Amino acid sequence: MQTVNLNTLKKTLFGQENDNEARVSGVFPLSVATGNKSTALVYFELEPGKKVPSHTDTAEEVLLILGGKAEVTIGDETGIAVEGTLAVVPAMEPHSVRNIGKEKVRVVGFFSSNTVMSTFEEPLMPMEQVPAPPNSERTLVTPFPALLEQDVLKN
Repeated sequence: MQTVNLNTLKKTLFGQENDNEARVSGVFPLSVATGNKSTALVYFELEPGKKVPSHTDTAEEVLLILGGKAEVTIGDETGIAVEGTLAVVPAMEPHSVRNIGKEKVRVVGFFSSNTVMSTFEEPLMPMEQVPAPPNSERTLVTPFPALLEQDVLKN
């Protein structure tokens, strides 16, 4: 059995040089790199005022807001998403997520493929490693867009 504890994941802070709002801490804890056959999962967090800039993904994604208040834009539609909200992002549809609240936004994205290529208008680059909480499990490296570090617990 493969399990992932979202509370102990090591995340990487990503950003864009020319946009101080484009700052997201994230990781792909499940993917082809962890043996998944047909799905992948991204977990990310946004501090107040920060965003995942507009981009496209090669696979359909279902976003689940775990906490906070976000503005989600998919194509030319924009809506507000709070804890418990699901949003479906079709493959290759431009989309973004912005924290418009006062607390951290926490999101899980479920992909319909075990490999995903994300394309941003301006590169989203690793800026720093976000420390994992104490008692984190082992770390693996995955071949996703920016070699994200991840914690995966295999039983």
